[in-house]
Amino acid sequence: MATERHRLIKRAVTALIPRAPFLDAEAIRQASRAQHMRGLKPEVAVWLATIAHIRHQHTDYDELMNDGYEKDAARFFVLDDTNDILDDWGASRRLDPDADEEKRPEDPVDGGEPAEADEIVDWQ
Repeated sequence: MATERHRLIKRAVTALIPRAPFLDAEAIRQASRAQHMRGLKPEVAVWLATIAHIRHQHTDYDELMNDGYEKDAARFFVLDDTNDILDDWGASRRLDPDADEEKRPEDPVDGGEPAEADEIVDWQ
C-alpha cells in the first residue's frame, strides 16, 4: 500500500527525470523513501537521491574519491558527466557549478539542517 509520500515521490521522479531508465528511477525512488530522507520535501529528497545515484552509479566519482581527491574536487570533475546524464533523462534541472544548492537544499520539512547528497544517500 503506497503512502501519500510515496505517491509524491513517484510524481517528483516523473517530473524531474521523465526519461530515466526504470532501474535507475526505481533506485532513486527507494533512496528518496529512506527513513533519513523523511525530513525533506519529496522533491528535495528526489533531487538529492538522483544526484547521488548518478554520481555513484554513472560517473567516476567513487574512483576519484578512492584515488585521494577531495569531495569538492571529485564533484567538479564529474559535474559535466552528471549534467549530461540529467539531460539524457530529460531532467527539469541541472547541477549549477556556481550554486551551493546541494549543500543547502531548499526547505527541509522538519526545519533541521539538511545534509549533503552523499551524506544522505548511502550507496555502499
